[in-house]
Amino acid sequence: MGDKAVQELLALIIETNGETDALQTISGLIIGQRARISWISILDVQQPAETFYIELAGTENPEKLIESLEALQQVRTVREEHSLRNIFGKRIIIIGGGSQVGQVALGAVSEADRHNLRGERISVDTLPLVGELQIAEAVRAIARLPRVCVLVLAGAMMGGEIEEAVRDVQKRGLAVISLNMAGSVPNVADLVVTDPVQAGVMAVMEAAHTAQFDISRLTKRHF
Repeated sequence: MGDKAVQELLALIIETNGETDALQTISGLIIGQRARISWISILDVQQPAETFYIELAGTENPEKLIESLEALQQVRTVREEHSLRNIFGKRIIIIGGGSQVGQVALGAVSEADRHNLRGERISVDTLPLVGELQIAEAVRAIARLPRVCVLVLAGAMMGGEIEEAVRDVQKRGLAVISLNMAGSVPNVADLVVTDPVQAGVMAVMEAAHTAQFDISRLTKRHF
């Protein structure tokens, strides 16, 4: 996703007075002004008054929208912030065995640094994890996380329920890179890379708009 799409996001922190219909009223107002909510989360959940972080796309008149939100009786304050996509950018997540995850992260962080110096924003998250069901659950949960564009599975053997989880997230548009490992996951991954450092590098190249690389255009899947 290019810089233009990043700049069009409007990020707001809205503090409410704790009324139970606050989120419903806020959402209705936003929709009424033809803005699209691309991400919403609740901050300070232990506080008596709920505070929402909302990212909006396609806002025609941000100033009017903020004024309208401030006028709601359920709202205490509205503050505009930089969006999380603008700050942290696209996310690459690496899941699997600790040593393999570390090597993939080495390549990904080094390559991300190179692109981020040229204006890109790419962040790298890792989750060292073992167990078929545990990894499958984590893979499916990635579809619920914001800004994730590439998943790297790093381990010695993955298959079974993990393979099904990979198919699930691929249907949602997530690119999946796998190390060349035992099991059925390499059979369904979009790209299979033997060298874990290179896998991290290629994951960033897939995510970065500053790189001329596209997994879907490759004539082979195994490297």
